[in-house]
Amino acid sequence: MKKTPALIGHLACLCAYLIFGLNIIFCKNIALTGLISPIALFCFRAIGATMLFWIVSLFSPKEKMTPKDLGLTFLASMLGLFITQMSFLKAITMTTSIDASIMGTLGPILTMFTAAVFLKEPITAKKILGVLISLVGVIFLILNCVSISSGADHTSPMGLFLMFCNITAFSLYLGIFRPLISRYSVITFMKWMFLFSMIASLPFGIKDIASIQYASMEPKVLLWVGYVIVFATFIAYFLVPVGQKHLRPTIVSMYNYVQPILAMIISIVIGLDSFSWLKGVATLLVFVGVGIVTRSKAAQSVKE
Repeated sequence: MKKTPALIGHLACLCAYLIFGLNIIFCKNIALTGLISPIALFCFRAIGATMLFWIVSLFSPKEKMTPKDLGLTFLASMLGLFITQMSFLKAITMTTSIDASIMGTLGPILTMFTAAVFLKEPITAKKILGVLISLVGVIFLILNCVSISSGADHTSPMGLFLMFCNITAFSLYLGIFRPLISRYSVITFMKWMFLFSMIASLPFGIKDIASIQYASMEPKVLLWVGYVIVFATFIAYFLVPVGQKHLRPTIVSMYNYVQPILAMIISIVIGLDSFSWLKGVATLLVFVGVGIVTRSKAAQSVKE
């Protein structure tokens, strides 16, 4: 793999998952207000991102998808957006922050196996070692850091099931659709992705959208929703396909481990937690694991 495209892929994934990390906080805060239901919030995300991507596409080189690829993009939209986001937004109201974070650590493992099945990406000993090292580090962080955002008081079985659906759907998306993404520009791919997800979500969410008490929303709630739409949807979902173009699915998925590290840093900065050498070692393990996976033979076999 050429170093420059790989670096672009790593930077894109790092920025995207940093944004996703903050998104968990804002989505929880929005849910706790009781003003916007999960399906209504997803509809806002889908509508906002669809408008932004189609507007940007007017100033981008024109590309036409084949009917077959449009069908595949619809499936990618259902896995990577509709099912993933709907299950996540509902799950965070039914799980504690710690349980949701621990479930999230399954993502790279599922993605590794999905990519092996659908893309014939080899599962090497070095890749397994890297995933396990990062897994140990991130679970230690989750269990030993103070949560910076409140969530459910307890975790329900349905909450865990929805988190599993969220992780599985996004892992399938990462592991299956890299060849499709590589055939088109990010703007072309994402404008159709969000259009399909918007069409799928509106029948379920239009009633909730109409029943929202907009006059009761404080300015901070509007800012949270704005962040979720512009940064955690439009910008982050622009960056993830950039990473997918240049990195193997397992590597892209491992950037999910950035989120607990971000939570720890914010907790320390605002005084809810303190740094210790054990947390430093755990953070180091996460990055060592990512580095090992990045340097595995399978990861280096991506052709630009």
